[in-house]
Amino acid sequence: MGEREEKKNSRRNFLKLAMTASILFMVGGISSLLRAVTNPAPPPSYGLTKTQQRTFPKVKITNISSLEVNKPVIFNYPLDNEPNILVKLGTKAQGGVGPEGDIVAFSQICQHLGCYYNYIPPNSSPSCNSSYKADKPVGYCCCHGGIYDFTEGGKVIGGPPPRPVPQVKLEVDSNGDIYAVGMGPPTIFGHNTGSNDVSYDLLGGNIVS
Repeated sequence: MGEREEKKNSRRNFLKLAMTASILFMVGGISSLLRAVTNPAPPPSYGLTKTQQRTFPKVKITNISSLEVNKPVIFNYPLDNEPNILVKLGTKAQGGVGPEGDIVAFSQICQHLGCYYNYIPPNSSPSCNSSYKADKPVGYCCCHGGIYDFTEGGKVIGGPPPRPVPQVKLEVDSNGDIYAVGMGPPTIFGHNTGSNDVSYDLLGGNIVS
């Protein structure tokens, strides 16, 4: 075989190898793309374990025997710097626990701009607005007049808040001890505000007070 013929064969072999490598690379890329589509990467964990991402802590708040109607109890949950209001309303409420189904708790952080609001019993007025008299148990924010209905899951019934205030999920054991066991949607103000993914409530964040 002449030198020229050997060069032609070498070139043909090189082109075959290059074409084969390109096809394998393309197939590999398509396979990776299909795996990414059918098995998308999990959402970021933000430093939380899988259990922490799914589960809220169970924290004792108080005992039923210590409660008085319309006397709120303030407690922090699920993080140490985030206050909530627990109150025995004296009337059955959405999400209420206890023998009368009248014990509820809500995040105390207003969903408008993150101010802390106060509980106002029926026939009472907030200190900042004597012209307003509550006709039912409500949360009233003196920053901008946001009003939340404590008998109907914290829904907005007045002022500028764009969404309900998050309700704390409660449990009562056989001894009458009341526990916080989770948060309902939407997220607490300052934690991916407005999302219904309550796992964000387990993260630290900048809370406006």
